[in-house]
Amino acid sequence: MTDWAGEAIRKLEADSNRSADTHLHLFPLPAEWGIDLYLKDESVHPTGSLKHRLARSLLLYGLVNGRIHEGTTLVEASSGSTAVSEAYFARMLGLPFVTVVPRSTSQEKIDLIEFYGGRCHFVDRAPDMYPEAERLASECGGYYLDQFTYAERATDWRGNNNIAESVFGQLSHERHPIPAWIVVGAGTGGTSATFGRYVRYRRHETRIAVVDPEGSAFYGGWSTGAADYTTGTPSRIEGIGRPRVEPSFVPSVIDEMIQVPDAASIAAIRLLKERTLHWAGGSTGTNLVGAFELIARMRNEGVQGSVVTLICDGGARYVDTYYSDEWVAAKGWDLARHRARLEEFLATGRWSAA
Repeated sequence: MTDWAGEAIRKLEADSNRSADTHLHLFPLPAEWGIDLYLKDESVHPTGSLKHRLARSLLLYGLVNGRIHEGTTLVEASSGSTAVSEAYFARMLGLPFVTVVPRSTSQEKIDLIEFYGGRCHFVDRAPDMYPEAERLASECGGYYLDQFTYAERATDWRGNNNIAESVFGQLSHERHPIPAWIVVGAGTGGTSATFGRYVRYRRHETRIAVVDPEGSAFYGGWSTGAADYTTGTPSRIEGIGRPRVEPSFVPSVIDEMIQVPDAASIAAIRLLKERTLHWAGGSTGTNLVGAFELIARMRNEGVQGSVVTLICDGGARYVDTYYSDEWVAAKGWDLARHRARLEEFLATGRWSAA
């Protein structure tokens, strides 16, 4: 290993020491239910999202495999939080970073990527991102980070302060230290793979539920067993949901999947902000809806325990979209019906059909 590579790994590990142990918030539920709902707040990472962990792991994976060297151009196919975080780490290591994005990418995301020194390369169609990223990396002798392939293997699921180990460590003094359920979404599939493998490795009885937004292929792929399942529909909930089953999605470590309407996800983050003052992006709302449904099931079965889900990123990125009544109306989403269902659950513990 070169001196440069060794110093690069040290810098990434130092960032991990500074930022890995994010807060675990307790969501207010009626005390008599005997059920605790925890929100792991990944929005407090330096780049503001859960993808901070993934980006650091992807760069470490490239470094320890001898694929990233001094001066290597890093290339990704992402217009979202992963690219923002990768740009941050590339700047930390003094490496050029290019991400392939659709022309429809919001200016806010482009500005964040460029703030950290990244460059956006545009394509007309979202499916063209992947082959174009491969082409760019090959053309410049760079390294394609390829989050959708390497997410499930770049993180050490046995521990090493991954998100699963962090959650279980923080729960160790709670009244229900081993959660009944962990609820996450799938964008690459890396987070669900890490949690699913970790609980099996540690022999916990915890079950893993993955929530999936409208139009995403993950639910269909999981329920049919078809690894090539596609919908061709881009997700309207940023950070989760894909039009195809990505290579990093590991269905065999998932116990249940729950489909969540997009309008319900947005109603949930607005409720979260009012009830806790924490405001978050749409994927957090998808998580919250799934957690509520599982808690209602526990109530119906007379089971007490804990449930853990994630605050994936902060709401400030979505002031003009998910938190804008005009934007939501333009999408044709009826939030009131879903908000009423969420309020009914919090008042009675019952979960009505959507």
